Amino acid sequence: MATLNGGDDPYRWLEDIDGADAAGWVRERNAETVVALSGGEAFAGLRAEIRRVLDADDRIPVPGWYGDGHYYDFWTDAAHPRGLWRRTTLDQYRRREPEWDVLLDVDALAAEEGENWVWQAVTVLRPGHGRCLISLSRGGADAAVVREFDLARRAFVRDGFTLPEAKSHVRWIDADHVYVGTDFGPGSLTSSGYPRVVKRWRRGTPLSEAETVYEGQPDDVEVYAWHDPTPGFRRDFVGRRLDFFRTEEHLLTEAGERIRIAVPEDARWDVRREWLLVRLRSPWAVGGVTHPAGALLAARFDAFLAGARELTVLFRPDDRTALSYHAWTRHHLILATLADVRSRLEVLTPGETGWRREPLAGTPEFDHSRILDTDPDHGDAYLLASDGFLQPGTLRLGQVGGPVETLKREPAFFDADGLAVRQFFATSADGTRVPYFVVGDPAAGGGPTLLTGYGGFEHCLLPHYDGVIGRGWLARGGTYAVANIRGGGEYGPRWHRAALRENRPRAYEDFAAVAADLVTRGITTPERLGIMGGSNGGLLTAVMLTRCPELFGAVVARVPLTDMRRFHRLLAGASWMAEYGDPDREADWAYLREYSPYHNVRGGRPYPPALIVTSTRDDRVHPGHARKLAARLREHGHDVSYYENVEGGHGGASNNEQRAFVSALMLEFLWRTLTGRADPALPRPRPAADAGRAIRPSPRR
Repeated sequence: MATLNGGDDPYRWLEDIDGADAAGWVRERNAETVVALSGGEAFAGLRAEIRRVLDADDRIPVPGWYGDGHYYDFWTDAAHPRGLWRRTTLDQYRRREPEWDVLLDVDALAAEEGENWVWQAVTVLRPGHGRCLISLSRGGADAAVVREFDLARRAFVRDGFTLPEAKSHVRWIDADHVYVGTDFGPGSLTSSGYPRVVKRWRRGTPLSEAETVYEGQPDDVEVYAWHDPTPGFRRDFVGRRLDFFRTEEHLLTEAGERIRIAVPEDARWDVRREWLLVRLRSPWAVGGVTHPAGALLAARFDAFLAGARELTVLFRPDDRTALSYHAWTRHHLILATLADVRSRLEVLTPGETGWRREPLAGTPEFDHSRILDTDPDHGDAYLLASDGFLQPGTLRLGQVGGPVETLKREPAFFDADGLAVRQFFATSADGTRVPYFVVGDPAAGGGPTLLTGYGGFEHCLLPHYDGVIGRGWLARGGTYAVANIRGGGEYGPRWHRAALRENRPRAYEDFAAVAADLVTRGITTPERLGIMGGSNGGLLTAVMLTRCPELFGAVVARVPLTDMRRFHRLLAGASWMAEYGDPDREADWAYLREYSPYHNVRGGRPYPPALIVTSTRDDRVHPGHARKLAARLREHGHDVSYYENVEGGHGGASNNEQRAFVSALMLEFLWRTLTGRADPALPRPRPAADAGRAIRPSPRR
């Protein structure tokens, strides 16, 4: 039996992503899992229902604005699995069936070039809007090729700005210049695999002749530059990300001088026209005042650079409320806050006597509302999306201080009759109150329940409408729960810091407390409680499997971290040491080893059945994490299923066919394990009275 003593790692060969032995092992595990889970009418019906949600023609095409008066959207469906990038006008968008101007057909491009292209992102030139930079990845990886595209001709620019596959950072300066950070050769990348050098590249010249404008250190996360083209406020900035949360950034003058933006390294800041906003992650003593972590401060940018420290407090957190984000319009600032994980929106307007604040008019009473986009170059319009766990969303177009118009309504993808959303608070091991949501039939106690969580990187899990969970879990009679554990940002920086580095076990104690509270309230039983999480959430569920297996009946870990001894040496892992710690430091490894799932698998203790899912093309969290944990569990005789999609990057799938299959695999595994059976068929979804279009994320600039 293999052991893990000191630096020994008997399954390190599984880190060889495309090695013959590792690939053979993956094929064998995949075959076992597919045979066990995907046969029969239940799985076929579940996959078909999920695919209908993902490919539904009546989804809302959620638009993005690029300042040229058009509504842009990236759309996938059964006929266009790789997607269409397209645009339309507001008048057309208001119609039930808008006429779309297709700019790029990714399916046609992939067929023409013989490449497995997956759309990644687009950056449109401001002002002018005639050109853009399109990023396409092979199989859904983070690394992408970048190509210049002519919006008028609907074609790639011959001899335009083009970059080979890499984790690049490219931003427009003007029509003939860009800032570019990419793989320039040996020494040009950080230890995390991101650009260490940023250059100014002029059209028509070789990339090798681009002028270096800024360099970072090898142990930085990345280096970057950007240009603000706002008329009257044109500025250039360069920066280096010291770790995941700390940055050092400068204003770059025309003479090449760098002026430090003198805010705390862990603060986030934003410049819009004459204003500087500073969002604090830790307390800041400045100008004779100490501002708390989580506060948002405003100052005149030029005065701040000159040394003035007259800061206006725009938001101050309390025990229940945290700032989620902000969005500028031309004359106003919209603040989004969370009060016990429920959203609130208000408008702040600068004036001669200070900042006036008022609620954002027309915000509906939904579980959650969010600003999708604004166009601060041209006016005070905003796009507002609102939805909830059981509330199909609406998409509204508003004007600050003016009318709010409903553009689209989302149809129901599942029957919510008899279902309810409840919020509870569990008490963690140290007495902390931990909020969580429960969605399902309040009268159906003791039934199969799916609990999810994340608890890291200040990321929040917020209420939202999910047709896949609705059809694949709630419609079958299951209950769904979301835990807002420490490590996330639901209560601001303090909630995140409470589970940072050596305090990481607080997140796991929170999750265990929620699991126990679900049982105490009679909502479920340990045998009927399944958990599922991805990425850092996959680490969470893998820790739960090895730390307190008696609390759960089934565990799913998707694209998980599991080897906390080597995570910093695999792909982008070095960039996460500020979150987890440095395993090469004895003091850090002392606490990491206590929860590292790969190192804490034990025999002689019953574990619930587990399913581990990843992607061969995940170039963020190395698939070796998932492979090695599965091998370790098998070695000790535990019930573990494994599936590795050959494409998909960190998302685990590159198209809706793959997404439907992987989602069905996970949900079917949970249902069969927690109930001991597979349903012969799924309930029919409730027909939508209003066949609007469902809200889904759209690529953003």
